[in-house]
Amino acid sequence: MAERSWSFSNVFQSMFRGAEQITEDTWDDLETALISADFGPEVTDAILGELRAQVDRHRVTEVKELRRMLRESIEERLAAFDPTLRLSDRPAVILVVGVNGVGKTTTIGKFARYLKTFDKKIVVGAADTFRAAAVEQLATWADRAGVDIVRPQQQGQDPASVAFQTVERAKNDDFDIAIIDTAGRLQTKGGLMDELSKVRRVVEKQSPIAEVLLVLDATTGQNGLAQAEAFIEHAGVTGLVLTKLDGSAKGGFVLSVQQKTGLPIKLVGQGEGIGDLTGFTPHVFAQQLIG
Repeated sequence: MAERSWSFSNVFQSMFRGAEQITEDTWDDLETALISADFGPEVTDAILGELRAQVDRHRVTEVKELRRMLRESIEERLAAFDPTLRLSDRPAVILVVGVNGVGKTTTIGKFARYLKTFDKKIVVGAADTFRAAAVEQLATWADRAGVDIVRPQQQGQDPASVAFQTVERAKNDDFDIAIIDTAGRLQTKGGLMDELSKVRRVVEKQSPIAEVLLVLDATTGQNGLAQAEAFIEHAGVTGLVLTKLDGSAKGGFVLSVQQKTGLPIKLVGQGEGIGDLTGFTPHVFAQQLIG
């Protein structure tokens, strides 16, 4: 993550290239930059208020000092949430949830590859049986990642039974981690949440669930968060995965989504390749965002 250049940081870098002294125009430009980067009005107002108070208190006059203070403010806010993945159980069972189209299935493949770099033995479970293409898509990504997969034994198999078989395989064959794909859409929101609840119950009879990770598409910003509210409310989500951050001007969404949901961001996806998913580090992110 530290090696990647984040395109949305250009919003701030161009702003801070201007005048050396802080003026009222500086504050107007900063407000525009924060809103443009999808921090949202509430977070933007809070950051501006905090920075104005610091500038007055410490009699700061230079734009470069304001830039440093902004970077530290964002890092501090991001660091209020613990991004650590809880993977101490054996097997550590992870459910991955999210609406269709956010990159959920591809994220599982990338996540499996990421975990393999830590010498973990991984199995993935194709429990999104309502979407036939999802099983084949996950199989392709599992092959790319070099991990095992548990497929449905017949078309349309009950997702909870696939989840059960995945955990059973993980326990019997001494896998470190089992990652289970889940449905992103059914006929009704209620039906989807009922199905996820059933998957949880079946899995928890065999093994504790280590993480429930919700995948969000960063390019959809606040709209994407609204679509995912049912998962946050009903699915027992423990952390967030943000995809498609590579070409996005929506870097502020990273901060606003944590504050709105109260959930930590644990992984970020920055591209289309198998290796383009990493753990989330507040210091590195703030540095790359603000420069």
